[in-house]
This record gives sequence, structure tokens and C-alpha cells, in this order.
Amino acid sequence: MERPIQNCYWVEPGKLLAGEYPREPDHAPSLTKLRALRDAGVSAFIDLTEKVEAQAWGWVKPYDDMIDGASHERFPIADMGIPDSPALAIAALDAIDRHIEEGRTVYVHCFGGVGRTGVIVGCWLVRHGRTGDEALDRLAELWQDCPKSPLHPPSTQMPEQMDYIRNWPNPTPKGSAQPTT
Repeated sequence: MERPIQNCYWVEPGKLLAGEYPREPDHAPSLTKLRALRDAGVSAFIDLTEKVEAQAWGWVKPYDDMIDGASHERFPIADMGIPDSPALAIAALDAIDRHIEEGRTVYVHCFGGVGRTGVIVGCWLVRHGRTGDEALDRLAELWQDCPKSPLHPPSTQMPEQMDYIRNWPNPTPKGSAQPTT
């Protein structure tokens, strides 16, 4: 299945897409990028950025009002980090699974689409039957499809991110934690 925007990859074609922040500094390119995602069927956005990134980076602007009624849920993870608690990761995984079960296509992203996105995608792969090492191998294969992969060879940027996936429990419990706003 074709990538709807440049720096993304299909984890499960038609169901789960992962990549970079879907907004650009300017309005018109943002609309083009978000429209391409919506045209690919994306109707649920799982946002792993922290609100503070908008202040730090300046152009990490909200896009809720540009996604034509699609769902947007934030599960904040510090840049280059791992979830603060297993409950946060479980909540993100539950949201992904819930949207897929409801027939939605999900786009999971952080800022660059590399580390935090890789952590949640890797844990999702473990939840769905792979070992941690198998999830890391599959993530590496998927990431090679992304044009920016030569700049960031592994999809997880930090050793602690790889360890987080490697040690993620299978089966993963389902929780009831809620996204933050």
C-alpha cells in the first residue's frame, strides 16, 4: 500500500500508519498533508507529543481543527523517551486497538516519527503476538520503507526505547487509562 505522505510507514496496511507530526509550519502545506492522510482513510490520530513541544519548537501547532471530525487523542511521551508509566503505554495501545476494532484507520505519530512512535508501534506489535526482539526486527523492516530512515537508522532512537519494547509484556493487559488533552 502506498504511503499517503512522505515520512510514514504502514504497520498494518489500511489499519495502522505511523510517522511524523502531521502539521507543517504553514497552513496550506498542513492542509495538504492532513488531507492526504484523511484521503488514505485515517480517521483517528494518536499523538505522542507533549504540549510543551509547541512552545519549544514554535511550529508544532495543533491540528484538531484541520482533520474534519477525525478523532485526536494525546498520550504524551517526552522527546527521546519512553512512557512515564506502563498505564500510559497501555492506554495508547488500547486506543489504537479500539479505533481499529471500530473500523478506523489510525495514524500514530510523535514529532519526528522515529523514537516515541517506534516505542508505541513496537509495543503494539508485541501485544499482537511478537516477542520484543521480533517486534524490533519488524519495526526495523517497516522503518526502512520511510524516506528519512537513512538519517535515523533504527526507528527507536535510544537504547532505553529498545529495552522498553524488548521487555514489554505479552500478553499486554488492557487498561482504562484515558488520554490527556
